[in-house]
Parts: sequence; structure tokens; C-alpha cells
Amino acid sequence: MADSNPTADWNPLGQVYYRKFEVYAMQWKDHVDLSRSRSVAAPFGGPIAIIRDDKKSQKQSSAKMEIQIFNAAGAQIGGIKWEYAGRLVGMGWSVQEDLICILDDGSVMLYDLHGTFKRVFSMGGDSRGHRVIECKVFMSSSGSTGVAVLTGNYQFYVVSDVSQENARIRHMAQTPGLDRPPSSWVILPEDRVVRVLIAMDSQLFLVDSTQAEPMSPPVNAMPSSWVSMAVSFNHKFLAMFGNNGSLWVGTADLQNVYCECNTNATEVPHDLVWCGSGAILAHWDNLLFMVGPEKDWVKYFIEGNVVLVPEPDGLRIIDNCVHEFLQKVPDVVEKVFKIGSLAPGAVLYDAMREFERKSPKADEYVRSVKDQLSEAVEQCTLAAGAEYEPSRQRSLLRAASFGKCFVASYQPTQFVLMCQHLRVLNAVRDFRVAMPLTHTQLERLTLPVLIDRLILRRQYCLAIRICDYLRLPAQQGASRILAHWACYKVQQSAVDDAEVARAIVTKLRDTPGISYTEIATKAKDFGRQELAIRLLDFEPRSADQVPLLMKMKRDELALSKAIESGDTDLVYTVVMHLRESRELADFLMFIRG
Repeated sequence: MADSNPTADWNPLGQVYYRKFEVYAMQWKDHVDLSRSRSVAAPFGGPIAIIRDDKKSQKQSSAKMEIQIFNAAGAQIGGIKWEYAGRLVGMGWSVQEDLICILDDGSVMLYDLHGTFKRVFSMGGDSRGHRVIECKVFMSSSGSTGVAVLTGNYQFYVVSDVSQENARIRHMAQTPGLDRPPSSWVILPEDRVVRVLIAMDSQLFLVDSTQAEPMSPPVNAMPSSWVSMAVSFNHKFLAMFGNNGSLWVGTADLQNVYCECNTNATEVPHDLVWCGSGAILAHWDNLLFMVGPEKDWVKYFIEGNVVLVPEPDGLRIIDNCVHEFLQKVPDVVEKVFKIGSLAPGAVLYDAMREFERKSPKADEYVRSVKDQLSEAVEQCTLAAGAEYEPSRQRSLLRAASFGKCFVASYQPTQFVLMCQHLRVLNAVRDFRVAMPLTHTQLERLTLPVLIDRLILRRQYCLAIRICDYLRLPAQQGASRILAHWACYKVQQSAVDDAEVARAIVTKLRDTPGISYTEIATKAKDFGRQELAIRLLDFEPRSADQVPLLMKMKRDELALSKAIESGDTDLVYTVVMHLRESRELADFLMFIRG
């Protein structure tokens, strides 16, 4: 791959280039049919949730509904047997990778990525009485995940952060004349404020909790109805599609227009999504039509239904067989690989290749950029981070390593960090882990969050190896990960208590900072009290050990542990607990015994 032409899959879009490459061959290809399903995928290489859609099937099925959860490579990692009476209106994913399910009675249910129920809350009494007819899951400007619903009496309700236990439900202001479902609507998150842009045919209203403001964007060919809208991942840009085939692209405040073109389409697109923040795609049957800010366009032909997942630096395209990534060719990659490029990085890359051929031209190339070698090394290093194929990453890093030998006072920090990040990225991109992150996404996600996501996927071994490789402190790395592993281990009900306790203690014996009380609490919550007691025997802190024993009503053992600790305050606490929880006669008998 490294010796192949890196520009072979580039498509020009105005002054820039876009490329589309395969990430995974989907493991579900013989079991899943996207044309008969409803599906939603999480950003940052996240999981995919799929449920059968009887509306898309020619024959109704009597089988019970089930939400299947897959990783990005199409391997099933969880499932939810759908046994609720309410109709499922929509689904989405939170930034914590919780699956959000919105029912028509206003209930919002949260599950983890393995399908374990976490909690439920309601969007308010009005949503229950008038039913939810439409909903959207969105990411706010602060990075939290929100939910917006439209009820049967055409009222909008918004929760801006579903992770909060008592999240505030905002009732949006009444939109004038809204007596039927809007032709389209979209959420526009801003700093501490969430607004809804509503299209009533050709009329636009920007609605918050206090007012509905009419909007008049600069439009040359006004359609009779705006039928689809999409906001970019960074919430700065907006695209609107009209029923006359017109596509309007501008700022999210509707004050400036970047592009207005006629697609000549006679049908409403299935999806309107952004590819990063530089291009907008409209999806019709077997066609993806991408438009740039200067009215330039590119067509991608596809087969069957697809799931489109906007990312901060591109777009994931998932169908029944393959998972692909479409992105703007990063500027630094274009500088290094563009045909005829004279950028320092391009010359250094050519010099490295000549050096590997033992050609004297290598010296000529290096001398031609001797005053720009630091820039050349930086360009090759950054280009390596922007490449997905490991062999091409190695070629670029070899070029950077070759160039830095000629720089007298080169600081290797950037080069070393890039090597570390690429090794981590290549590990999590493996199909067995299936997290197809780019370097740009990793920088936005951060390494601690990546470790948390590996823990959620129960990839404990890989998470520990990454922490050890990056030399993270034990409290942030191995100790924390092993504590999560132990909490997961106690939930394996098919394994005997003694065997689970032995495995946990063997693994954690020499690990600093482990709280056996937390693990025992998890075992208690899971209904395994005997296992919890076995684990508490290894808790060195009596002040943590004794209160949990009292909660489990093991008063005799709690008093014994308190006395062994020599802590009179702890002994007094247990005695007072016994006095308050028992009849006087029982208390006296217990003390005497």
C-alpha cells in the first residue's frame, strides 16, 4: 500500500480534494439488511444500533422486536429485547456512548453499549398526553448530549443534558401558525442556549424558550418548502434543501450564504449530512451527491441503504458489506503527496525514497531544502498522523526520521508523540476492537476518554497495555482499569463465588490504590452478598469495611472487625447502629453474647 499512488482515490472538489477509503469489511453482511431496519451510529468510531422496521418490510413479522448493537466492524456486542408497549419514535447515542431510546409516551430510556438498562426519565406530562411524533438527539456546544421532541399538539420540549439525573426540561415558545407538523426542523446549539430552527413550508422561525423569531436568510430561488436541514458537527454552518431541488449552505445564524445551487433533484433526499465542515452530502437511492462551498460537486454511487455518520473531520458510510470513511484530504497530506508539489515535506519524502534506492539524488534533494528541513520534518510527521494505512505511516515517519538527522537542534517531542499516538490508534483500529478513530478525532476525544471507552467495551487488557506504554500513573491507568474489571467480574453469575473472589484477589493483590469495598459494593448490588463478604476480608481500611457489613446486616462480623481495628470511634458507631436497629432485649443479648 505504501508504494501505491496515494492520490489514486482523490477527487477534486473546487480547490481541495476528498478521498474515500474502506475501513472494515462488515462482519454482519450475512445477517443484517439495512433496507429493512432503522439504524443509528455513534460518532468517533462508535457503536451501531439496529432494530427491525416493519414499515420497510413487505411482510409483517410476528417475532418480538430486538435492538441489536454492533461495533464499527459489524460484530454484535449487545442487544435489547424490546418488550415495551410504547412505540419507539427514535434512537441516538450520547457522548458517553449510552443508547438513547425515545418512546411516543415521552419516556427516554438509556442503555449502555452492551444493552444493559441504566435509567429512564420523562420529557414531561404534555408529551405523555399528546404523544411524541418526532424527536432528535443532538450534541450541545458544551459537549453534552440533548434530546428534543415534538408532541402531537405541535409543542417542542428540549433537554440539553441527558446525563444529569434531574435534567431541566425546557418548553420552547409557541411557533405562530404551527398547526401541523413542520416541513423540517433542526437543533441549533449555542453557548448555554439551545434553539430550534423550524421550517413551515418556506417560512423559517428560530425558537427558544422565550420567543419565536422569524428568519429571512438571503435566498435567490426561494422554494415553496424547506424539506430537509442539517447543521455541521461544529454547529457553525447550516444546510437546507428545498422541494424545488435547491440547496442552500450558509452560517448557522442564517446571516451569510456560502453556496446556493440547484441539484435538479425531483425527490426529497433520504438524508442531508455534513462531511466535516467543508462539504454537504445529499443521499438518494444509490447516490451520494456532495457539494462544496463554491458549488462544485462530486457524485459517489452506492449500492443499497447506507448509514451516514458525521464526524468532526469527515463522514462514515456504512452499508451491508463495507464501512468506509470519506474526508477532505488533510492540507499537510496534500502538500506531501500532491503531484508536482514542491513543499519541503514532499522533497524530503522523495529524498528518503532515493536514499532507500541508494541514489545520489537523495543528497541533492536534501540540499535543496536545507533551510526548510525543520518544516519538512514537521510536514512528514503530521502527514503520517493523517494517514490510515500503517505502511504509509511508516514511510512518512521514516522520511521524518531521515530529515531530522540533518537538523542540528531538532526537538523530537512532536515526532515521539506522533509515534505513540499512531501506535495507540493502530491498536484500537484493529477489527477485534473496531474503533476507527483518526488522529484529529483522537485529539478531540483525548487519551483518557479513549481509555474509558476501551473499558466500556471490556477491552481491559488493551487498555492496561496502552496505559503502560504511555507510562500513565497507576491511579489513572492499571489500578483504575483493574477495578473496573473486578466490578465486571462480580457480575458473572455463572461462576462460583469462591472462584470469582480468588481470581480478583490474585489479579489485584500487588496493585496499589485498589478499593475492595467498591468491588464488594458492586457484588452486593448484584445480589452476591457472600462474594462481597469474601472480598471485604481483603479490605485493609476498616473504616470502609465496617459500614458495608452493617448495610448487609452482618452486625456480628461488623462488630468483630471494628474491635480488631482498635478504633474506638468505629466500635461506638457499630454499637449505636445495633442499639437503633434492635429491640432493647435483643441488643442486650447481642452485647452479652
